[in-house]
Amino acid sequence: MTEDLWDKPVELMIENSDHFRRVSNTREAIACLATSWPKDRCKVVAAARKVCLKALDGKATSAQAQAAFLRAAEDAGILRHH
Repeated sequence: MTEDLWDKPVELMIENSDHFRRVSNTREAIACLATSWPKDRCKVVAAARKVCLKALDGKATSAQAQAAFLRAAEDAGILRHH
């Protein structure tokens, strides 16, 4: 398996704007998509899951997984902008 740690963690606003979750790698992204996501059955979320799983199998890069996760977070409106 390739290196899984992302260059820059992704911060999400979960439940409300006072509670943040930091996602630092593909495994954490998959767990977050499965357990903490506000929108379900969204094409962007499904695509993010697929890319993250491919990354764990070495068929996509960590950067591709992070980009897909960022798109899903932006689509769900939970990406924390600094």
